[in-house]
Amino acid sequence: MNMNRVILAGNLTRDPQLSYTPAQTPVVDFGMAINRNWTGKDGEKREETCFVDCRAFAKTAETINQYMSKGNPILLEGRLHFSSWEKDNVRHSKLRVTVDNFQFVPDGEKRQAAAKPAAQAPQQAPPAQQPAFGSDEDDGSIPF
Repeated sequence: MNMNRVILAGNLTRDPQLSYTPAQTPVVDFGMAINRNWTGKDGEKREETCFVDCRAFAKTAETINQYMSKGNPILLEGRLHFSSWEKDNVRHSKLRVTVDNFQFVPDGEKRQAAAKPAAQAPQQAPPAQQPAFGSDEDDGSIPF
């Protein structure tokens, strides 16, 4: 049996970058920071941050690009994707999360009706509500 599922909750570390495949499928790349807090054996509080690169496709990519920006919280489900290549006789590799589903997460103080300025987002009023996890099959609405 094989399984490749990842569920992450964190904040975007940079604005999403939208591009298109040769077949004109939307692709968005963004980074996430996931914090872990714990108390060491010495009683001292500690924190570590894991930085993860993420990629989404199609309608999911367009929605993330339209409504998300650096600092926004997000909950996502996806799968790990490993890439390797050679450049100048040096082997490189990268592990990234391919997003299958996501959910906007309220951010209390930072929550806004539209995460990006109108110049960056299409001129369209957001629909009223969204299922628990967004996916390419969803109706495109947002939860806030």
